[in-house]
Amino acid sequence: MTTLQLDRPGFTRVAQLRHTSPGRLQLMLSALLALGLLTGLLAGVAASSADSGTGDLGGRAQPLLTEAETIYSALADADTTAAQAFLGGGLEPAALTRRYEDDLTRVTTALTSAARRTPAGGESADTVRELATGVTRYAALVAAARANNRQGLPVGSAYLSQASALNREVLQPQADRLLRIAQQEVEDGYSSARSSVWVTFYVLLMAVLFATLLHVQLRLSRTTKRTFNVPLVAATGLLVVLGLISSGVLFAQRAHLDTAEKDGSTPVTLLSKARIFVLRERGDEALALTARGSGGAYEEDFGTVSQRLTGPYGLLEVAAGSIGDDSAEEHVRDAMVAHGRYLNLHRKVRELDDSGQHDAAVKLAVGAEASSAFQGINDGIGAAMDDRMALFTREVGAAGRGLGALTVLGPLLALMICALSWLGLRARLEEYR
Repeated sequence: MTTLQLDRPGFTRVAQLRHTSPGRLQLMLSALLALGLLTGLLAGVAASSADSGTGDLGGRAQPLLTEAETIYSALADADTTAAQAFLGGGLEPAALTRRYEDDLTRVTTALTSAARRTPAGGESADTVRELATGVTRYAALVAAARANNRQGLPVGSAYLSQASALNREVLQPQADRLLRIAQQEVEDGYSSARSSVWVTFYVLLMAVLFATLLHVQLRLSRTTKRTFNVPLVAATGLLVVLGLISSGVLFAQRAHLDTAEKDGSTPVTLLSKARIFVLRERGDEALALTARGSGGAYEEDFGTVSQRLTGPYGLLEVAAGSIGDDSAEEHVRDAMVAHGRYLNLHRKVRELDDSGQHDAAVKLAVGAEASSAFQGINDGIGAAMDDRMALFTREVGAAGRGLGALTVLGPLLALMICALSWLGLRARLEEYR
């Protein structure tokens, strides 16, 4: 009750202002100044939020997604390469050894980079730490398998099976979890970059300010018999300029973000999944041969993965259809052709192995023809991913243009609108003194 009694005189004075001409002018001036200041504030907040979100999307969220995909695909390739190197027995081929070591280097480098992009204590940071520990253990198991294999000891295949199980059942699921977290952060990054809530409030407030300026000028025109109030006309024109600049910058940002998402990050996500499945196929083939007749589970997994990749609704076809660029799509089509060759060779490998010609099957699986087909798949997918990542980088960079300037220019123009409103109404107020 006390608060209401204290506030009542203030409300009474405001109500009394409505009944006099100078009082109404003071109320209109107060409304214009309040709306102008709020418009300037929201202009700065909306532009700053959009600028910050765009910068985070291009500088942290998407790179984290790329690093997560690198970790996942490098782990899958390391599993495949280790199994292939093991097939020959004795000393592993130098090329496969280098490839395996390069895979581990890619994993550790990407983990180090990802650790810098993940907040401490979060799920992504925990996953990165678990992966780092698991990769060390995996490398030790592969080293033990290789050492025993060089000596012709059967226990080497047991170590390799343990290493592969660790890679597939622990490390790759962890990498997949990191990939899904990164994908969610990219989706959140697009929402943050668009800053829809702040932009909506900003647009609504500009509309209210524009309507208020027109209303005040019409009232003044009727009461003063003057057609124009030059400062208020200038304030209205300045608001229109602010609206045109803001809409131009924000619409351009949205258009570039839409292109980055539709033609950049979406195809990259599909292609990364396809590459992981291709690597899994190759690993299944090698592990099935290593198992010497007891690799039915690997062959079954090969069939499941192949179905996900091929056909009109397979990942490769969907990825090709999602790319709005002929040259990038052609890379995926080349990968699909190479994948068809690889599947034909795999069928021959299985026929040889199932008929008891294990050595001939191994020779074909690790031979130049199969390696060329597999490399063709990787090259096609990799070239398409590089192309789409380059497009994403360009579009996100273009999306950020003008946002920093609008952060300063928006509040500055709003202050100028306030100043012109004050000038326009002060002259009318002085007429009553």
